[in-house]
Amino acid sequence: MKTTKQLLSIACLSITALTANAQSKFIKEGSWRGTFKVNEVQVPFNFEVKGKDAEHATFTLLNGSRRDDFHVKQLSEDSVFIKMNTYDAALVAKIHEDGSLSGVYKSLVPNFRGNFLPFTAEYGKTYRFVEPSKEQKANHNLSGKWAIKISSKEPVADQVAIFEQKGNKLKGVFLKVTGDTRELEGIVQGDEFTLTGFSGPSPWLIRGKINPDKSISGEVGLGIYNNIKFEGVKDSKAELPDPYALTYLKPGYEKLDFKLPDLNGKLVSLSDEKYKGKVVIVEIIGTWCPNCTDQTQFLSPWYKANKDRGVEAVAVGFEQKDDLEYAKYTLGKLRDKYDIQYDILFGGIADKKVASEKFEALNKMIAFPTTIIIGRDGKVKQIYTGYTGEVTGKYFKKYAKKWNKDLDKLINEPVPSAELSLK
Repeated sequence: MKTTKQLLSIACLSITALTANAQSKFIKEGSWRGTFKVNEVQVPFNFEVKGKDAEHATFTLLNGSRRDDFHVKQLSEDSVFIKMNTYDAALVAKIHEDGSLSGVYKSLVPNFRGNFLPFTAEYGKTYRFVEPSKEQKANHNLSGKWAIKISSKEPVADQVAIFEQKGNKLKGVFLKVTGDTRELEGIVQGDEFTLTGFSGPSPWLIRGKINPDKSISGEVGLGIYNNIKFEGVKDSKAELPDPYALTYLKPGYEKLDFKLPDLNGKLVSLSDEKYKGKVVIVEIIGTWCPNCTDQTQFLSPWYKANKDRGVEAVAVGFEQKDDLEYAKYTLGKLRDKYDIQYDILFGGIADKKVASEKFEALNKMIAFPTTIIIGRDGKVKQIYTGYTGEVTGKYFKKYAKKWNKDLDKLINEPVPSAELSLK
């Protein structure tokens, strides 16, 4: 007859074995091809997995040259949870006996219904659209810049597309006043083309055809949202409206004024002592907005490198739920992800009308993000609508060059005498 000590030892060994078994079924390391099902249409994406268990694994979404890394959490013996970093959404997947995956991409916003996309994924497949042996020869080369007309109710709907094609492999980006699509990966087959992108937020799907007159037409879809039609012509001179002129101060206004809570509920205003006599950057963002996170990824390291030069920054987040505790969670994730060392405030629900009401000095809120630069005298010097990411190439370089030049000039200006007398 076994002693109590022996029974406990056997029990511990059994638990250890069960735990090891529970963790033994994990996503295979290597290359994967996934497909979302969006309104009966297949939207492919690619990813890689490195690491043999959730504790050590990295899940990487691939889009052309872009790489986005995510952590994996093991929910049970045969299911995993992949949070989309600062976006309040996740991939939840079941690992099947043959190693394949199936699951959903879903919103994690409380009480936000209906926002999910089913997907499946197969191991070892590196192609995105069709197997290499089944590819068709491209009849056209789409490389270049395109003027895009969008069927939309937005006041500024025109876009610019930049494509680069080698053989039938296509990559590109669509630029609009609110920002860019991030890098899209695609294929041209015969007279048709497809581009997709999935980097954490809802996936992009762009399908089109090359017409006999060499113009293009098609549809743009974003996740579960309705498709919108577009037409395009190649135009090397195509440009968007000036992003520095779209959002501006109403007549009679020179300054920006607001009083909003930080993540601890403390009210913050630009009239607070810490901002007086300094150059101040105000970014209006949302954690649900990919262009906003790209802009934050640009601003955060810049601020850390320049904060001792008499410059401050403030982020005002408009989130998917009008609740400070929820915003504390989402904006806190953004702060931790990008090591934000400036104030983060909560503006309210993610709605342009609400944002326009909170920033009444502005003509209107056109885009998340919007970046406002204020001089040492407290007056607004510049407003930039949207964000121009690195994938846009020369547009990003032009933006970054002007950013540094303009801010250097403002920072080098003397502190107004009125501010000096208060110190």
